[in-house]
Amino acid sequence: MAWLETRIPPPVVMLLFAAAGFAARWLWPGFHLRVPVPVLLAGVTVTLGVVLNLLPKLSFQRAGTTVNPLRPSASSALVTSGIYRRTRNPMYLGQALVLLGAMVYLQNLIALLVVPLFLVYITRLQILPEERALMARFPEAYAQYRHRVPRWL
Repeated sequence: MAWLETRIPPPVVMLLFAAAGFAARWLWPGFHLRVPVPVLLAGVTVTLGVVLNLLPKLSFQRAGTTVNPLRPSASSALVTSGIYRRTRNPMYLGQALVLLGAMVYLQNLIALLVVPLFLVYITRLQILPEERALMARFPEAYAQYRHRVPRWL
């Protein structure tokens, strides 16, 4: 699996998992899940996810470092301020929330399963390699940061 690490852009991964969720709804329509006010709940969740995905990019821009998830070793600065004081991966958390919102909108139990699968995939094939790269680039600072701030929440 190492050959897949940091190979597929995370937004593409999110869209592939979303497609799987839409396929699941179509293949297993009997797993309908009643969600109160699904459009509102989905809309709020997606909006929060988009904000969590975009705001950190401003922090990266201010720090003058790359936001390219395919080249984590190219990082020139360790961003630990703003939302990064609460979670080490706000962009991936945002993508997970966008995916969750879309799956809530579908109201299908099987489709909802793509969210934890996305979390497993993104952790194993994106976050862990990024953490190794940051640890190699900023050993002391990243070790302290990792100790202080959780990976997700």
